[in-house]
Amino acid sequence: MPDDRLSPAGDPPTISSRDELAHYLVQTRISGPVRTPREHNLANYRLLADRDPDYLFGLDPEGKWEFADILALMAHRVGVDPDPAYDSGEDTIAVERTIERLEAMAEVLRTFARPGTRVLIATGHPTGLLAVHLEIAQLLREAGAILLHPETRWEERESSGRSRERHLRFIRGVGVVARGANLLHTHSPEPVRRALAVLEESGEDVPDLVVGDHGCAGAAGAAGIPTVAFADSNDPALFVGEEEGLIRVCVPLDDNVAPHLYDPLSGWLRRCVATTAG
Repeated sequence: MPDDRLSPAGDPPTISSRDELAHYLVQTRISGPVRTPREHNLANYRLLADRDPDYLFGLDPEGKWEFADILALMAHRVGVDPDPAYDSGEDTIAVERTIERLEAMAEVLRTFARPGTRVLIATGHPTGLLAVHLEIAQLLREAGAILLHPETRWEERESSGRSRERHLRFIRGVGVVARGANLLHTHSPEPVRRALAVLEESGEDVPDLVVGDHGCAGAAGAAGIPTVAFADSNDPALFVGEEEGLIRVCVPLDDNVAPHLYDPLSGWLRRCVATTAG
């Protein structure tokens, strides 16, 4: 299990090479053997193959994408075990794929990290990836990009059958879904769909770039907006979207470790943006 004391608040480890980053990501189980169970991965691949709306993340893939196709893609892009007979136990996110796609994301961010670029950032994972998105927001803000804040409210029907209000709020440039005083984990594309509608209704152009995860990224990719994303090994839709060209870059990683453990990953991303910019 990851040791949450590896990176005390305010003092993340100093990472100076790809090898050190790889070691750290495996040590914290952001990559390598991850917490996400194999059976959970396979179940979600089947749900995507069945076109379950909760697992499409707002995308409508052109390909047929049967279970075997999805498993093969996830083995290639993420590093999960390709054997369909391996159906329980640990699964893997290949650390080299995490780093390679993180560096590919840096190249895209560098392109948009300039004055006047309009960027929408939103996460469906406030307990984990919010920390990374906040760092990306700060990086883009420092470069002069305009971080959009199209706040909106709507109602969703819960499993109990009761409709409850949701609202998209922005924390230091990052959109999160809330219900009352609670931040919510969500796969829904609705937050970004509604955010884009707010922009359209106010006469504003669509964002130049969207940074997100889950349905926040899927909704933007489906709308044809350049999008970069993060996704776990049990969230295959965004990798299908990347394969079909709807998502520019999708970084594979465990999306719900303790937030401070992502600090070295965010630091490496910032370093790569600065390096490619130079």
